[in-house]
Amino acid sequence: MNMHGARNRIDRGLILLVGPAMVLNLFLIFYHAPVERTMGLVQKIFYIHVPAAWVAFLAFFVVFAASIAYLASRRASYDRLAEASAAVGVLFCTLVLATGPIWAKPVWGIWWTWDARLTSTLVLWFLYIGYLLLRSYVPDAARRATLSAVLGIVGFLDVPIVYLSIRWWRTQHPSPVFAGGEGSGLDPRMRAAFFYSLAVFTLLFVVLLRLRMRLRAAEGRAEALLDERRRSL
Repeated sequence: MNMHGARNRIDRGLILLVGPAMVLNLFLIFYHAPVERTMGLVQKIFYIHVPAAWVAFLAFFVVFAASIAYLASRRASYDRLAEASAAVGVLFCTLVLATGPIWAKPVWGIWWTWDARLTSTLVLWFLYIGYLLLRSYVPDAARRATLSAVLGIVGFLDVPIVYLSIRWWRTQHPSPVFAGGEGSGLDPRMRAAFFYSLAVFTLLFVVLLRLRMRLRAAEGRAEALLDERRRSL
């Protein structure tokens, strides 16, 4: 079996796996995990919101690492990996920004506040939207890859700020659920549902990243064919 065939089989297997895993995830969230006494059903957003944030951080870390690798080696595969991961990261970061206000309105009474966690997350989203826009507007491939790599490295500096913001500053955002001091932690059934959701979202990230990279590789081959055709005319 050639490498291309093996990749197709892996992708098909992952896609077949992620569907049932998501269904089981919803079952655990809505039927296995108990309803939180203070917030009620709206607390269920926690099982989507936090794993989405984890995946966004993971995706932007991949952008950071691939950008450093590109600048060190100038290999186009690292540039494609960074671009694909940024696109998937923006998708999950958008999910974080969308689910946060849905939870905040019934609990805080407001959709949004310029809290340190919320603001730094919005800045993170804008940074990687800018990264994707930069890639769209720079026609030269080598220059585009270099500028994107620099932005991919600089943009990641906001990730630890987002993560630590609720420890560094007094914010309206809830305190850390894990390692947040006295009173933090989860009911065992909530903890099981949470970590399963974390695993499923990570699997979904891997699937989307692989599909995005295949799409980028196909686009690259199409661009090369068009360039070759233009030169032959």
